[in-house]
Amino acid sequence: MTIEEELFRKTKIDFDKISKYGFKKEKSIYKYSKNIMNNAFRVDVEINDNGEVKATVLDLAFGEEYTNFRVQENMGSFASQVKEEFKNLLIDIRNKCFIENYFLSEQSNRIAKAIKEMYGDEPEFEWERFPGFATFKNKDSKKWYGLIMNISKNKLDIKAPGEVEIINIKLKPEEIEDLLKLEGFYPAYHMNKKSWISIC
Repeated sequence: MTIEEELFRKTKIDFDKISKYGFKKEKSIYKYSKNIMNNAFRVDVEINDNGEVKATVLDLAFGEEYTNFRVQENMGSFASQVKEEFKNLLIDIRNKCFIENYFLSEQSNRIAKAIKEMYGDEPEFEWERFPGFATFKNKDSKKWYGLIMNISKNKLDIKAPGEVEIINIKLKPEEIEDLLKLEGFYPAYHMNKKSWISIC
């Protein structure tokens, strides 16, 4: 995962705000540039209509793209400094021009919004090791009734690469039996399969 993908993975762009920030639209791409490291480097940021962010660092002395800060192994202090200033600029853009979402998918965010409107419950992110996992709890009993997670597709026997966001919900066994006949419903991942079901 790139630095850009990591920083912007749970965000949605606000196009009004990026114009105010200083981005200029050229065809379907919004562009912004800023010098860093005492004007030795320039960061060029591009955002497409889908809100995908791509950024490059140009070494102004040589007129070439500088990529050393993206190499994880044996990164020197200078490259680390460039990386820090690069990330700080992207974080500033994210904080001022993007709306942070709870989850990766629009559907999961709609579910979280509906739960908040209906029950007043917000997702609780309880595990540092699994930052994309969130529980929904009954206010009185503190028992879970839902759990949203992003997991590898192969954990549900989906023959495709990448991740999928699922929600585990608690149901009656007979309801689970009927739903498992439908597309997108799976035996509960990491939960009691008699009482829970996973839904993509």
